[in-house]
Amino acid sequence: MPDYPSHVSTPGPTVSATGRLSLARAERFLELIAPKLQAVEEELRRNFTSDIRTIQDVGRHILDGGGKRLRPALLLLVSRMVGYKGSRDVVYGAVVEFIHTATLVHDDIIDEAALRRGKTSINFRWGNHLTVLVGDYLYTHAMKMALDEGDLDILKLLSRITIRMIEGEILGLEYTGRANVTSDEYFDIIGRKTAELFGGTCRVPGYLAKIPDEQAQSLYDYGYNLGICFQLVDDLLDFTSSSDVLGKPVLSDFREGKLTLPLILTLSRLSEAERRKIQRAISERTFDEVNPEEVIELVNRFDGVDQTRDIAREYGDRARAALAKFPPSSEREALEAALEFVLHRSY
Repeated sequence: MPDYPSHVSTPGPTVSATGRLSLARAERFLELIAPKLQAVEEELRRNFTSDIRTIQDVGRHILDGGGKRLRPALLLLVSRMVGYKGSRDVVYGAVVEFIHTATLVHDDIIDEAALRRGKTSINFRWGNHLTVLVGDYLYTHAMKMALDEGDLDILKLLSRITIRMIEGEILGLEYTGRANVTSDEYFDIIGRKTAELFGGTCRVPGYLAKIPDEQAQSLYDYGYNLGICFQLVDDLLDFTSSSDVLGKPVLSDFREGKLTLPLILTLSRLSEAERRKIQRAISERTFDEVNPEEVIELVNRFDGVDQTRDIAREYGDRARAALAKFPPSSEREALEAALEFVLHRSY
């Protein structure tokens, strides 16, 4: 797990304006892969076909729930950038989306979430017992799809990433309710839970196109650092966005007893009395000691939001440096646009 960058106080543009510009730019570049992205969607639906009605119903609920399809889009763009001409990238795009969706399904059980992307969560609608099995089904089906493709190197990569993601979930559970989580522990968790899949997603095309290992490592580095950015911004939005935009309650992590970086960075700057209130709220998972507005005000007043955003930008610089090792192209520009979208997204 790489060390997280030191704080830099570089002022940035307003998130809303830059976010709109980044989204428009990213959507323009998605036209490069629009037919294949549609093929990924069809592959997802085809692989949720079953003679068991419940699986079909749950699958329809999941796929109709939307989602950015960011990981498949990255895999398809990277494949184009490195010159892959076949169609196996479509299958692997569906594989990484199934792995990602499995983690969300299991997360909702752990977090007792009622909403996912503004819709009723599977566990809230069908219950935890069925939802556990759906998550298992998604993981196993994803690996079967990868196995059917017959590339042992990619299968090993995806298996290792899946294990790391589950390890991250376990670590996250162990740290739940702890008010003394360190930055290093936090980055270890998000590296496993989030960044590894981004890294692997971008590494898969290196196997498909059979590029040199050094270039393939750069693809992984781009994805990994992009994944860290994604999670840092996700944790920021918990403090800066609204329930309507997020499709879930704000301060969700705090309510679940999870410390994220904005609050980790803030705690050391609080008075003893303020720190005790926050720590008790985290350990007891209630707002009896401190209300949500007060938590958000403290994190903003003591620069937890700004410092986290600066650290996200530093990881963004690392991702750009990895991309810079490839010749200029429309695909590379699209991947840079994806990075800007992740850094400045508002949902």
